Amino acid sequence: MNPLCTIFSLTRCGVNHCCTTQPDWFVLDNSNILTMKRIGIAIASIVLITGMTFGQESYTSQRKAMVEIQIQARGVVHLATLVAMLNVPRHEFVPENMKPYAYSDNALPIGNGQTISQPYIVAFMTAVLKPKATDRVLEIGTGSGYQAAVLAKIVDSVYTIEIVKDLALAAEDRLQRMGYTNVRVKAGDGYHGWPAKAPFDAIMVTAGADSIPQPLIDQLKIGGRMIIPVGPHQGVRQLVLVTKKKNKITKKNLMAVRFVPFTRAKKPDGG
Repeated sequence: MNPLCTIFSLTRCGVNHCCTTQPDWFVLDNSNILTMKRIGIAIASIVLITGMTFGQESYTSQRKAMVEIQIQARGVVHLATLVAMLNVPRHEFVPENMKPYAYSDNALPIGNGQTISQPYIVAFMTAVLKPKATDRVLEIGTGSGYQAAVLAKIVDSVYTIEIVKDLALAAEDRLQRMGYTNVRVKAGDGYHGWPAKAPFDAIMVTAGADSIPQPLIDQLKIGGRMIIPVGPHQGVRQLVLVTKKKNKITKKNLMAVRFVPFTRAKKPDGG
């Protein structure tokens, strides 16, 4: 039995079988089982916290189902990612008229022609980066701030860039109001990264690019990982995992995806 099933007592990947398969980068050894059990108890406690309004209880239940059915059941078993997805209130990152659909298995519009990614994609991209508590992470494409919030639950610091100024300002205000003190937001062209804060342990790009920006590769630490959708505009793109080694860059196609396009500024902004 997959030890991750100790986190959720009723989680299934099928009618009668617990999840038994996972990508090779998600394999956990047996030393993690005790920790998982302890976190499982903590998660159960979160769900049973008293004093919530009916709406909050409903959102908590929906979030738990989202993690169990949409994410864990599809093979994402990176523990820190699961816990972060369970604890970040996705409904706070979508417009009011989208709140009833916040935990659905879909990307949702957030205005300005942008979207908040499908929960599974958020979890998958996070887990693939293998984020650690000491990591400094760069995100390109802040959107509403949801992905940054998920990362912030796991890593030391998140630097996130959004090309649409209104979205950047709204995300910054939202993240500050919600207590995400380890996230910094900048409005600007993400193609250039954030040189003043480099190098980064990991970089996540949440918009589809025609090619991998060289400045982002340059700002990765040796041993760092980047996840980015790459492919033709308005087409199906490949989600690519980039790993920076001492003498070479490796690239691995992970899955076909659709993302909003990587938007560029008319003129390069300053770092």
